[in-house]
Amino acid sequence: MKTICFYFQIHQPFRLKRYRFFDIGEDHYYYDDFTNEQIMQRVAANSFLPANQLLLELIKAHGGKLRVAFSISGVALDQLEQYAPEVIESFQALAKTGCVEFLAETYAHSLSSVMDEDEFRLQVKQQQKHIERLFGVKPKAFRNTELIYSDEIGDIIYSLGFKTVITDGAKAVLGWKSPNFVYQSATNPNLKVLLKNNKLSDDVAFRFSNYDWSEYPLTADKFIDWIARTPDSEQVINLFMNYETFGNLQPRESGIFEFLRALPAFALKQGIEFLTPSEVALKLKAVGPISVPNPISWADEENDLSSWMGNDLQREALGKLYSVSERVRLCKDHRLRQDWNYLQTSDHFFYMSTKQFTDGGLYKYFSPYDSPFDAFTNYMNVLSDFMERVEAQYPSSVDNEELNSLLTTIENQEKTIASLEKEVRQLRRSGAKTAKAAKEAKAAKPAKAVKEAKPARKAAAKKK
Repeated sequence: MKTICFYFQIHQPFRLKRYRFFDIGEDHYYYDDFTNEQIMQRVAANSFLPANQLLLELIKAHGGKLRVAFSISGVALDQLEQYAPEVIESFQALAKTGCVEFLAETYAHSLSSVMDEDEFRLQVKQQQKHIERLFGVKPKAFRNTELIYSDEIGDIIYSLGFKTVITDGAKAVLGWKSPNFVYQSATNPNLKVLLKNNKLSDDVAFRFSNYDWSEYPLTADKFIDWIARTPDSEQVINLFMNYETFGNLQPRESGIFEFLRALPAFALKQGIEFLTPSEVALKLKAVGPISVPNPISWADEENDLSSWMGNDLQREALGKLYSVSERVRLCKDHRLRQDWNYLQTSDHFFYMSTKQFTDGGLYKYFSPYDSPFDAFTNYMNVLSDFMERVEAQYPSSVDNEELNSLLTTIENQEKTIASLEKEVRQLRRSGAKTAKAAKEAKAAKPAKAVKEAKPARKAAAKKK
């Protein structure tokens, strides 16, 4: 039986406001709240809410046979909770069906997997906890930022407790092989690797409403027929795409919701099942190892990291940012830690890319800046202020080991003080109880004496 594995990515960055050189040291708030709220509410109304409602209807209509997975970044969850809480509620309704899997990824949708392993580990755990708190399920499968993966990253992912990872079906990695099989890591046979079927995924995500496409219009029966005609030996068709495909990137009037509505019926009619990534990994055996010595991603023909680290601007910004990572991890300042997460988001570095910017491609479409240099300048101004704040709390004149020791001493002192204060409160409560008991006992003695005296007086009266 053929299997379709649907995974949808949900992510929105906290976009930065115009931050000038003269703002450094004066203004510590970096975000364009108006734009962030406007975009999230628009995407929620056009895409997330109607798509979630449709999925819920389809899951019920097909008796739970439609199964899908979502990877939602921590920064997207923060914005949804802030600007569109009704979307969180709609995902909670989907979670209750038991037909939806939530994947783990980096909280900040960051490049930490290739920049800072300690930060990567912390962010994965942070995002897991957030998913568990909101939806009551702990992620079991992993999807890295921008589908970035390598053998080395795979080893880290496995050490974090994951046995399934999804990534891109890059030509450089696959060669003559098909993405429609379950593979295993070349360095760790216990880690199963699911690869995106780029052609079929992009037919929906990018080409669906393209009038110049030779296959336009794409209908559900045609699409399922393509899947059914793949070789019988091929196990699974991994359809990985941005969830905004439904209603935002492909607008409602394109027929994208009607396409999604009809898809499960045509698939089930042809004996094609739907499984989540974890279910695929449990049901299907790996056909062999897949070797990924260098990091790959979903982006461009190269499928490498050049969209985020390909020029001097990007590398300079990333190097500066992660130069303070150890000090930020030592801090307990919530605002500083929050800014640290939001400044790591990969989108900031994507906006600095010089690839195809002048051609009006994806880079220019998604970027709020006039040019990559404009994006770099704005980001570096913000980063300069952020680093000044880190320096003020954790001076670079003190080395990390000494600073860590000092902070540990302070933390231990705070714990000791808290413990002593708790003990004092308990003693006060105990003293108050003792004083109250003594007072009550003292008040009870005269009453008892009177009570005991009454029979004596009665007896004396009888004798008389």
